[in-house]
Parts: sequence; structure tokens; C-alpha cells
Amino acid sequence: MRLTTKGRYAVTAMLDLALHGDQGPVSLADISARQEISLSYLEQLFSRLRKHKLVVSVRGPGGGYRLSRGTDEVFISQVVDAVNESLDTTRCGNRGDCQNGEKCLTHHLWSDLSNQIHQFLSEISLADLMKNREIQVVAARQNLRQGNDESQTINTERLADRAPA
Repeated sequence: MRLTTKGRYAVTAMLDLALHGDQGPVSLADISARQEISLSYLEQLFSRLRKHKLVVSVRGPGGGYRLSRGTDEVFISQVVDAVNESLDTTRCGNRGDCQNGEKCLTHHLWSDLSNQIHQFLSEISLADLMKNREIQVVAARQNLRQGNDESQTINTERLADRAPA
């Protein structure tokens, strides 16, 4: 199993959006700068996220993206699935034709592992990640590095102070 950059970047971008969305729509340029992800790559990812109704776009000055629902209603598996990222650990793409057109000896083991990974990610919401103290510390550092306005940095630091250790 290999989670590629597509899945990793989509989750990272959605978490960034969740962390910064309380101040209004977030531009992809801001996410790109904070997370060091190519703007054109983010545009491709957000096109898929929008099609799966995980985000909505806001046009005009001050526009960008916002989550389509609460952070407690967006699960990591949904983000990964939206960008067509495979979490399949089988060699055959779970088709069951791994050994000369038939299932191999360990097909069910790897298929079950894939299901377990998907289930695990289905139980973690953006809100769960936002509560993580280490994530809050990283977000505060990124805000300071990007020179975001002072109030946003203070809000992020306050969240980090309240997050469980």
C-alpha cells in the first residue's frame, strides 16, 4: 500500500482549509504558500473535492474555498476517496486475479488490511485532527513563517494552548 502525494496533499490542504476557514474563504494561493504545494496541483485537487461536495468555491474579491460542512462531518477517508486515491494493499487492485488470473494465497489478508485502513481513516474527522496539539503547533509556526495577520496567528496559538497535550 502506498498513499501517494495526491492523497497526502489533499488531506493536508483540507486540514489547512479547516484551520483557516473561520476567517472566511481561504485562497488556494494561501494554502499553496503555507503547505508548499504547487498551486496548479491544488487546483486539480480542489476540482475533485468540489465535485464530491467537500468544499465550495466563493468567487470574487476575497474569494477562495470553504468547507461545505462542519469539520466534524468531513472524514479523512472521504478526502482520500474524492481524489481517487487507492488505499488498496493487494497486488491485483483487489480484483482477485493476483496469481495467473486467480486469487493468491494472501489475497484476503491484504484485502482485509485495505479495509482496515479505510475504516481507520473513516473514523478520523478534520475536527479530530484540529484538536491535536502537535498539529496546532505546526499551524502556528506556518502562520508565523508566512507572516499572516497577527490576529490569525494569535487565534491559532490560543487553539494550540487549549488543545490536549
